[in-house]
Amino acid sequence: MTPLVVAAVLVAAVTHAGWNAIAHGIRDQLLAFTLVGGGGAVCGLAMLAFVAPPADAAWPYLLGSAVLHIVYQALLMRSFTLGDFGQMYPIARGTAPLAVTALAAVFAGEFAGGQQLAGVAVASAGLVGLALWGIHGSGARPDWAAVGAAAATGLAIAAYTVVDGLGVRASGSPLGYIAWLMILEGLVIPAWAVATRRGRFLAEIRPFAVRGLLGGLLSVFAYGLVLWAQTRAALAPVAALRESSILAGAAIGALFMKERFGGPRIAAAGLMVVGIGLMLHSG
Repeated sequence: MTPLVVAAVLVAAVTHAGWNAIAHGIRDQLLAFTLVGGGGAVCGLAMLAFVAPPADAAWPYLLGSAVLHIVYQALLMRSFTLGDFGQMYPIARGTAPLAVTALAAVFAGEFAGGQQLAGVAVASAGLVGLALWGIHGSGARPDWAAVGAAAATGLAIAAYTVVDGLGVRASGSPLGYIAWLMILEGLVIPAWAVATRRGRFLAEIRPFAVRGLLGGLLSVFAYGLVLWAQTRAALAPVAALRESSILAGAAIGALFMKERFGGPRIAAAGLMVVGIGLMLHSG
């Protein structure tokens, strides 16, 4: 990974934590992800006039990725509804590079070495510790529904990461791939919200429009950087470095949402980051 790729992924990590925090901060999660998805789709449509279309070989990946992104968004909405941002975000993001390591070996022929496997083990220990600590601070029992939703979100992240890594490499036009992905994935949840909220939709969404659309813009920027990086480096190290957003998410939860993180959660998140660093260094 070149310094430019590393810098791009780190910027993407912080930006990603930011848009997730914006989405979590809107109490009505359907409206939050309607605005994020709609904002992304608008950005994608605007990009079409300036980018080359992806090659035919990329379209199966694009369609599959759009489905996986919609599943991911539904699971993320569920986990944010059930749990604290400061715990749900690290579990979801921490699960992803562990699964990407395995999926990249199977589908992309990118095999992990001993140090990368050690990183998986260390990160997994941190993930288990974070899950077991409970969602409301010291001494609380884990909410397994919340933990399960966050872990399932991480598996969805891993699946679309590998699909998009293969798809953007086959596209011949990373920006064209990004634009069409944002369009395909971004319209489903807004359509569902309009259909279910009907006459109430505009009145309910108006107070959150600016924040939500900002989240959509940030999501396009963050994932666009990641997709570009995946054309320049192996999938697992990019996924691992991207999840340095765990620290940004933890800091946002503690500083701006007044969520208690506590020493054990800090230690667990730290283990996850150390494990991710081992995976990155081995890549």
